[in-house]
Amino acid sequence: MKALFPYIKRFKSQAFMMFIGLFLSVTTLMAGIGLLSLSGWFLSATAVAGLTVLSAQMFNYFTPAGGVRFLSIVRTASRYGERLATHEATFSLLTDLRCWVWNKLLPLSAKNLQGVRQGDLLNRLVADIDTLDHLYLRLITPLAASLLMMIALYFFVGHFDIELARTLCAVLLAVWILLPTTFYFLGRKPGMAQLETKRALRVQVLEYIQGQAEITLFGAQQAYRTRLEQAQTAMISSQNAMNRVTALSQACLILCHGFAVLLMLYLAASGVGSSVPPGPRLAMIVFLTMATIEMMMPLAGAFQHLSACTAAATRLNEVVEQAPCVTFANGECSNVSAGNISVSNIEFGYSDKQKVLNGLNLEIATGQKVALLGQTGCGKSSLLSLLTREWLPNNGQVRIDGRDAGEYSEQQLRQSMSVVSQRIYLFSGTLRDNLAMAITGFTRKDDDKLIAVLEKVGLQSLLQGDKPLDMWLGEGGRQLSGGEQRRIGVARALLRDAPILLLDEPTEGLDKRTEREILRLLFEFAADKTMLMISHRLTAMNKMDSIHLMEQGEIRVSGSHAELLANDAYYASLFKRLA
Repeated sequence: MKALFPYIKRFKSQAFMMFIGLFLSVTTLMAGIGLLSLSGWFLSATAVAGLTVLSAQMFNYFTPAGGVRFLSIVRTASRYGERLATHEATFSLLTDLRCWVWNKLLPLSAKNLQGVRQGDLLNRLVADIDTLDHLYLRLITPLAASLLMMIALYFFVGHFDIELARTLCAVLLAVWILLPTTFYFLGRKPGMAQLETKRALRVQVLEYIQGQAEITLFGAQQAYRTRLEQAQTAMISSQNAMNRVTALSQACLILCHGFAVLLMLYLAASGVGSSVPPGPRLAMIVFLTMATIEMMMPLAGAFQHLSACTAAATRLNEVVEQAPCVTFANGECSNVSAGNISVSNIEFGYSDKQKVLNGLNLEIATGQKVALLGQTGCGKSSLLSLLTREWLPNNGQVRIDGRDAGEYSEQQLRQSMSVVSQRIYLFSGTLRDNLAMAITGFTRKDDDKLIAVLEKVGLQSLLQGDKPLDMWLGEGGRQLSGGEQRRIGVARALLRDAPILLLDEPTEGLDKRTEREILRLLFEFAADKTMLMISHRLTAMNKMDSIHLMEQGEIRVSGSHAELLANDAYYASLFKRLA
């Protein structure tokens, strides 16, 4: 239950609308119970009045009939208003929760999220937050409304007979307390299993869809489909287990309600207050007890929603309660202008068992063009992650413009660098949206810049039609080829005027001719900038001021292209084979 407290605190932003929803819910219940109890009394009183001509003539038919019509209208209007108010409050709460969780997630580094699969994280952001809408809509509101109705029933029935009021409210209160509590513990295990199996199935489906090309290429479809079927079977089994508990809870609720009706019928049959025999009041009490099923019905499913909300909140807390492993300063120092980089005695590993970088030292002067070469796993991309402060070194220091990287604010550090990574991520938006993020304070007046840079990187084919920048790229840029996606990544770098340019395999997947064109553009763009390029290919190495060959987390040899050709046999053979 403690897991829910941070989310209940968020309710204060919608306190007014939540109060309106609760008020209308209580009004609806009052109107419904009043309608049935008044109808029971009216029918009985009419039958009794009709026994004699005199009583029939004296009986007031119009006031009760008007009351029935009035309560019918009130019940319909308040139910409609309740739906509007409670759903408005719920959707606003979900919006607030998503923004709050997202703001908690943004400062977390890769180390914080290490071991969390993308599908699992997406499930927490979407499905788990959606589950929390039950907290107000199906837990707090119906339970609070039914409790308030018990108080109202006590005073109403107590006006006629205090003993009947105590008995009725005691039975209802016992059901209100015992039923959700009992079935919360009975349904906790299947409820957790249901949420977990749904999560597992969503993760499996997402990975299957995202990796469809590779799965088909390597003939692993059958294995993945088997795992999907197993996950689906597990989810259906957990749902069946929860359905059995839910059915049992509903049966118990109906049984308790039936017991309450029979008990009140038995007690009221001997008289209601001063009315002996009870006459129409008996019907009123019995019909009123029958009408309480409406306010007690949400109790049957309350335990299920409570266990699901608790489990979802616990999973979200695993993310939002983390303290960011990577922090930034307030940015009191000046912005990066020169762009020189110094890496001193860096030691780093993604776990304590294995180091990726061992005492690495690297100096890049302002305006230098440096290449970092080495086999996969030698630590090149890890070094780039340390420069961008995605990870922190275990030991050593990263300095930019003579200051420790930790002295800059996040905004200052991001503005000092343009990064072209191995994976170019394109958002589900237009071509303009995916390029505009590279320009601070972008306006539609900058469209000409976007078109010019697209032409530079060889994407004239996308500039067709009257409004080429409005072309929809889709999630992950599914409308584009891999080469086109990479060119857009390069275009972003060209649009961003930062003193440091970091390139991680910028031409991966491009043919030799296109690779040379893209590198030519990058060198022209970075003429007065500091550039560090990670590559497996040796194109344009003769334009580099310095080349460093890495092995097992250390720089084995450094020098210019000509020096390495003359003095390092491995580099010479590599260049001969690849170039």
